[in-house]
Amino acid sequence: MTFSIVARDPSNGRFGVAVATCHLAVGSTVPHIRSGVGAVATQAHTNPYLGICGLERLEQSADADVVLASLLAEDPLRVRRQFHLIDAQGRTACWTGVSCEPWAGHRHQMNLSVAGNYLVGEAVLIAMEQAFLASDPCWKLGRRLMAALMAGEAAGGDGRSPFSTSAALQISGEAAFPLLDLRVDFRDSAVIELMNVYERSQELWAQQWRDSFADLPQLNRLVA
Repeated sequence: MTFSIVARDPSNGRFGVAVATCHLAVGSTVPHIRSGVGAVATQAHTNPYLGICGLERLEQSADADVVLASLLAEDPLRVRRQFHLIDAQGRTACWTGVSCEPWAGHRHQMNLSVAGNYLVGEAVLIAMEQAFLASDPCWKLGRRLMAALMAGEAAGGDGRSPFSTSAALQISGEAAFPLLDLRVDFRDSAVIELMNVYERSQELWAQQWRDSFADLPQLNRLVA
C-alpha cells in the first residue's frame, strides 16, 4: 500500500526518504535516517525495527548488502516485508518478500532506490526513478524527492485508492536529528499537501528558524 524513494546527494552526503500510502501516519514508521550513516524505508508488513537496527548496523561501518542480509536472517516474517536502504557510500540494497501483495517490487542503483507494494504496476516505480534522475541535480535533495513522489502518485500510486492519504519526507543535515521531517498523517491528496508543506519549509523565515539549531550545544552520546 506504499511507495517510497531513498536517495543520497553525492554533492553534500545528505540522505533523504520520501514515502506515500493510503494508510495512516506513514512518517511515524516507514522512514529512518541518520546523518553521515544512511537511510532505511521499511514497508509492506512494516517492521520499524528494521529501520532502527538497520541504522545502527550501518553506523558500524557495514555496507548496505551486509546490513540487509543480517536483518533478513533475523526476521522470521521476512516474506511479508519490504525494505530498502542506502549506506554512507551511496550503495543501495532492497528486499521485497514473496508474500508482499501484488504489484510489489523495487528498483535500485548507486545513490537511489525506489520500492512499492499494492501498486498499479511497475510503472509507478519507473516514473519515480525517471523523475528523480531527470530533475536538476542542483536542486535540493528534498525537492528532487518530492518530484519523484509526485510522479509516482501521477502514475497511479497505490492500486487500491485514487490518491494517497498519508505522506512524509525526511532529509538529513549535519546534526543528529533530521534537517527536515515533514509529515501529512491523514488527508485526501496527501502528496500534494506534503508538497505544499515542503514549499513552506523553504521560505526564508522557516530556514532561519531551522538554521538556529546549529547553535545548540551538542551533548555526548553514551556508547556501551
